[in-house]
Amino acid sequence: MTSFLRSDRSRAVALWLAAVAVLVVGMVILGGSTRLTGSGLSITQWKPVSGALPPLNAADWQVEFGRYQAIPQFRLVNPNMTLAAFKTIYWWEWTHRLLGRLVGVAFAIPFIWFAARREISRRMVWRLAVLFVLGGLQGVVGWWMVASGLSERVYVAPERLMIHLGLAFALLGALVWTALDAWAGWARQTLPSPWGGRALGLVGLIFVQILLGALVAGNQAGLVYNDWPLFAGHLLPQDYAAHGVWATLAHSQGAVQLHHRLAAYLLVVVAIGMAVAAVRSRYLAQTSKQLALAVAGLVVVQALLGIATLMARVPIGLGVVHQLTAALTLCLAVAFAWRVRRV
Repeated sequence: MTSFLRSDRSRAVALWLAAVAVLVVGMVILGGSTRLTGSGLSITQWKPVSGALPPLNAADWQVEFGRYQAIPQFRLVNPNMTLAAFKTIYWWEWTHRLLGRLVGVAFAIPFIWFAARREISRRMVWRLAVLFVLGGLQGVVGWWMVASGLSERVYVAPERLMIHLGLAFALLGALVWTALDAWAGWARQTLPSPWGGRALGLVGLIFVQILLGALVAGNQAGLVYNDWPLFAGHLLPQDYAAHGVWATLAHSQGAVQLHHRLAAYLLVVVAIGMAVAAVRSRYLAQTSKQLALAVAGLVVVQALLGIATLMARVPIGLGVVHQLTAALTLCLAVAFAWRVRRV
């Protein structure tokens, strides 16, 4: 047997992968909501199978609440929290973990089905297998992140949050690209131009900006320097430097917010410049030009949302919309990078 499939194209596989990508976006949004509501440390154990069941009676709730009361976040941040309030944050985290399990099932079962029916080409099977492993790794990294806030911290480590969110966005981008490949079939001819590299560079810049945003979130840096474009009336944050390079890059509130702002300015300029160049290009298809304009438009909207979110001190609604727009921007940028490589 030389192939799993007669053709690289499968609209059914493409729709399945697109649906999984939508679920991943939901995971990103729910994860952001969980963080913004301070719910991420409410479940102090990782039980991938049995943890799917929530507490079923009053005694179970008391056990879960007792575990939460033993961690620093309760003692130092929420010492007056009641059982009723605990249930609220518990359901946020439990729902987030449940959706993660559902994403795994939504990927694994159709994957087995399509492979058994030989509706996936051999080379796509290997790519999908890698995506499945990345999805499983996301669960492990998620617990590794949560564990960082259970003993010596009151919140999770910012760098672990960055890795967790970065892996989710990498998985999302790979799902979108693979879904497009399944929909249109593997490219038989690619466009001989520099646009492929340029578009991938834009994707990379958006991804880096997402990572910088994760450091802002992990350090609660959106709650400081809430004026714009200055930092408490200064051109630069006065507490930029911390003790050491890594402490500055990953843990200084002033530094991570400055880096996120500077990258945003750069991203806006690059995205608009690339859109203008794309519209003027004689080599790009009309679809590619439209995608470039859409990416630039979303980047500008995202920058404005970021400013509004900062100046409003990160209300949950704006914070969620800001994260959703980041996901949509990355998806469109990946679609643009995929499209410009095809004749």
